[in-house]
Amino acid sequence: METIDKKWKEQGYIDQPVDKNIDLKTEIRRMCKEKNAVLMAHYYTVGDVQDVADFVGDSLALAQKAAQTDADIIVMCGVHFMGETNKILCPEKTILIPDTNASCSLAESCPADKFAEFVKAHPGHTVISYVNTSAATKAVTDVVVTSSNAKLIVGSFPQDTPMIFGPDKNLGGYINKITGRNMILWDGACHVHSRFSVSGILKLKAEHPNAKVLAHPECKDEVLSIADKVGSTAALLKFCLDDEAHEFIVATESGILYEMEKGAPQKTFIPAPEEGKCGCNECEYMKLITLEKVYNCLKYEFPTIEVDEEIAKKAVRPINRMLEISKQMGL
Repeated sequence: METIDKKWKEQGYIDQPVDKNIDLKTEIRRMCKEKNAVLMAHYYTVGDVQDVADFVGDSLALAQKAAQTDADIIVMCGVHFMGETNKILCPEKTILIPDTNASCSLAESCPADKFAEFVKAHPGHTVISYVNTSAATKAVTDVVVTSSNAKLIVGSFPQDTPMIFGPDKNLGGYINKITGRNMILWDGACHVHSRFSVSGILKLKAEHPNAKVLAHPECKDEVLSIADKVGSTAALLKFCLDDEAHEFIVATESGILYEMEKGAPQKTFIPAPEEGKCGCNECEYMKLITLEKVYNCLKYEFPTIEVDEEIAKKAVRPINRMLEISKQMGL
């Protein structure tokens, strides 16, 4: 393994120029085999990264794969909390992320110390945390959920169980609505999903009257109210592939359109616009993960993800609880 430059350590990624004559995808696959590494990518990363990955999925699927893999190295092509989840589940493995600056606005909206105070102010409440949180926030949680399993996991508790849900108030509000719960919600949100324009979606719908509107439950309630299908990225992908409609307006991060178009090239997928703009609504953090950074990350085995041992011991319990409940429910 080559020497890590001090500058790279400070900036959180390696910007060593890559020889233009190198076939990056071939070299990445060669290094994965050589180093017994597995490459995991979220649906919101760029298409080239998804193409080279061993596995592409949503947060639940990525956590499940991390818990099952026998690889020595996991390269997490996604945002920082996903790498932390991998490290918590697989403490003996080397967890790499191509750019540690790939943060998450939702996770950042829920500082662990503030959330701990919030939990303390509501004694006797079961604490449900969305997976889009830091390891330290998960450490003060009873069970973690994803958008794929939140409804079922919340529903697995008795109806009168007092609950806190954080950090996404939009997802929490949606789960309250469809389960009849009254969970106390932390005031957090995803900057991408909060920006979708209802008027922009309605305008697109007028231009494409046969199109169905797909929305992620992190969207605001007014967006969800006009959607034909509300679901996680994996659920939205399955719906558009199975449904008879030929046009879809998609209100989630635009990276999912790559997988949708691959799966159904005969259909049309239109990204829902954000307020004041037209076209794609992208997560700039996910887009920090490039093919060049993946190559350098594998070559130098840097940057690594580390989690404080005491935090990891506390955070692994709610993650494992989520995986156990999901398995019991066939997810």
